[in-house]
Amino acid sequence: MPTRKNAAAPAAKKPSSTKLKAAPAAAPERHLFGTDGIRGLANEGAMTPEMALALGRAVTFLVGQGKNHAPRIVIGKDTRLSGYMLETAIAAGITSMGGRVILCGPVPTPAIAHLTVSQRADAGIVISASHNPFADNGVKIFGADGFKLADETEAAIEELMRNPAGLGARRTGPSIGRAEKLEDARGRYVVFAKSTFPRDLTLDGIRIVVDAAHGAAYKVGPMVFEELGAKVTAIGVKPNGTNINAGVGALHPDNLRAEVVKRGAHLGIALDGDADRVILVDETGHVIDGDVVMAMCAEKMRLAGELRHNLVVATVMSNLGLERALKAKGIELVRTAVGDRYVVEAMRQRGANLGGEQSGHLVFLDHASTGDGIVGALQVLALLVRTGKPVSELARSAMQRVPQLLENLTLKERRPLESMANLAKESERVKKKLGAEGRVLVRWSGTEPKLRIMVEGPSDDLIKQLAGQLAEAARKDIPG
Repeated sequence: MPTRKNAAAPAAKKPSSTKLKAAPAAAPERHLFGTDGIRGLANEGAMTPEMALALGRAVTFLVGQGKNHAPRIVIGKDTRLSGYMLETAIAAGITSMGGRVILCGPVPTPAIAHLTVSQRADAGIVISASHNPFADNGVKIFGADGFKLADETEAAIEELMRNPAGLGARRTGPSIGRAEKLEDARGRYVVFAKSTFPRDLTLDGIRIVVDAAHGAAYKVGPMVFEELGAKVTAIGVKPNGTNINAGVGALHPDNLRAEVVKRGAHLGIALDGDADRVILVDETGHVIDGDVVMAMCAEKMRLAGELRHNLVVATVMSNLGLERALKAKGIELVRTAVGDRYVVEAMRQRGANLGGEQSGHLVFLDHASTGDGIVGALQVLALLVRTGKPVSELARSAMQRVPQLLENLTLKERRPLESMANLAKESERVKKKLGAEGRVLVRWSGTEPKLRIMVEGPSDDLIKQLAGQLAEAARKDIPG
């Protein structure tokens, strides 16, 4: 299976701090896979058992090429009701091609990345729609190296799913594969996560509130912090198959904020449904996003001589305040297209070891090959313990945010942005008005049928006005 370049590859020539590193220009066209796997309403459209079966077969065929053993594929999931349906179908597809399935049950997405490598598996598959409502589901795939697949590999999987004749004859008799459960999958991930916390530190005396979003980390999230010595209050840890992300977790931190203040906690940790992202809450109840975490950790790593190439990778969505804060400390910021996979790709190309997204995907490449909410929270806790400073102070000194507004616009159809003349004209007008004091970004969501309009500028009132004008222009292009 093709993989991206190794993280230790020599760094390429440095771009300027504002250069956009998007997905490869010649990326093959994909119809099922988006910016983060396949996602949609479970049991309809793309997310059916039939699709899952075909996916399992195609992945097994690809990873089995040139191997002298039956392909081994790890499967994990979050707590959605539809996970049972899709897990069974994918496993059937894998075993029908002679593959061996290693079932891990509900575990975080980064746990599957880790277990794929530690089990010497040929691929890892996660069944999750991340932060989406429970009725949705999705599939993410990791290669044998623990990294998400390249666009070319995803396109090859889609081609085999469309034209299954390329898979060859079905397996029969003793050639049919088998499935087994990895009984201690959660425990293995807990050990891994704890290993990313400095060995000379403990969390003794630290009070933490963990919101697991009724999702994949409902067991392992509290466990990691408790085993390191923290006193943990856990919320969002009672999944029933339909309550994942429902008013809890990284997208809905209000309950966490209230609980942190009520308990007098040092830190609140809000994970999303598959725990590959984290939003923090300081001791005052103030929300801390991924940009602030990157700013805090970048300075700590730079001072310790641990920040490779004095470089941080983030997306075009990251706040202008992050770029300014890093520049003031002599740290370069490279921006990529939206999607943690593109962040990781740029990190590996440039030899960086810190990157992430404002939404809370945090990638510490010295520890993990993908975003990991628990690992990200542990790095902030290590900073808290070492400095003895409250998180609010650490965050305040790390960066000053530029006012930013994100408008999510649901339109009746999805058109190429270049064909939306009113929006294009208004975007240029707004950019000229803001100049160096702000930014404008308009894009279609990669996971939802929404137009996202982001405006940054010197004041909340101004950006609200400008975002409204952009939204009105988009509605003129696509009325109704």
